[in-house]
Amino acid sequence: MVLLQLDPFLNELTSMFERSTEKGSVWVTLKRSSLKSKVQRNKMATAGETIEYRCLIRATDGKKTISTSVGAKDHQRFQASYATILKAHMTALKKRERKDKKKAAESDKKEGVAKKPKRV
Repeated sequence: MVLLQLDPFLNELTSMFERSTEKGSVWVTLKRSSLKSKVQRNKMATAGETIEYRCLIRATDGKKTISTSVGAKDHQRFQASYATILKAHMTALKKRERKDKKKAAESDKKEGVAKKPKRV
C-alpha cells in the first residue's frame, strides 16, 4: 500500500476508474485515523495533548491499492475533487424516470376512483 499526497492520489484514482470502465470495480474506503500507534495515542491522552484525527482514504481495484491521509483544512478541497471524479466516472448508472407531479397525482386519483366498489 502506497501513502500518496492528495493530488497524486486523485490522479491515480482517476486512472483506476478509467482502467475499470469495461470490466471491474474500484472500492474506496474512508476511516478516521490519527496515524499514530495506540501506545503513542494513550501517552498523548494522559499528557493532555490534543490528538489530531485525519481521514485515511484507501482505494483498490483488486490489483493495486493506494491511500492518502486528509487533514481538516484540506477536507473541503478534497471532497470537491473527489465528487467531480465520481460524477465523471459513474456513466453506467441509469437515469431515474421522473413523473410530472400533477400528472402523477391525477392518475392516482383516477385509479382510486376506479378501485372503489359501489355500494348498493
